[in-house]
Amino acid sequence: MCGRFNVIDNPGLQALLRDLGVDIKLPPGINLAPTDAVPLVRETGEQRAVEAARWWLTPSWAPRVEQKYAMFNARCETLASSKAWRHPFRQQRGIMPMSSFIEWRTQNGSKQPWLISSPGRALAAAALWDVWEGEEGCLLSCSMVTTAAAEAFTPWHHRMPVLLEGEECDRWLDNSQPLGADDNLFRSELKFAWQLEPLSTAINRSGRHEPQLLDSVGEAVVLEAAAS
Repeated sequence: MCGRFNVIDNPGLQALLRDLGVDIKLPPGINLAPTDAVPLVRETGEQRAVEAARWWLTPSWAPRVEQKYAMFNARCETLASSKAWRHPFRQQRGIMPMSSFIEWRTQNGSKQPWLISSPGRALAAAALWDVWEGEEGCLLSCSMVTTAAAEAFTPWHHRMPVLLEGEECDRWLDNSQPLGADDNLFRSELKFAWQLEPLSTAINRSGRHEPQLLDSVGEAVVLEAAAS
């Protein structure tokens, strides 16, 4: 599961957007939470664009926009079989660019928030999107794809975002090419090193967005990339 992330305009994020073929400067987003508007890279025709999408997927066939079911994460194991995910998985794949994400680890009976990033780079999280149309108009929404956690990350959580790198981004965004739910890009391993830093519990409140929320309050932990 991933329920919070951050977007910070820095060289790492700018490099990722260039690699994805989009030329845009994203506004900062601190402590972004489900139902917030988040940046989504998707292909429209032969062009790639960044658009604001609601982070809580509403399927095109849904009778209304609601939050009855948790639709902000999509488990990779069910992408090809789930009614909600199978059509977007075939034709509507996108990327949610982020600088870091937040996960909570139970320590001494309480949940400690941790900031997870990779030094010098931004993160390309695999996403699915859909467009719902109703009397209120059209809604572009998305969900972040998750996989089983890499062994080194299991002390923090049993799931993690599917983070793409290099040609995986192009494969994922190319909706003309089918992918299987067992594709190697969903593998449960760290493709690059992660840095984890403990944060103040002030970030637990989704309505807070101050940059200071991302200041570390303790010693960082580094998880090394899987051996190739």
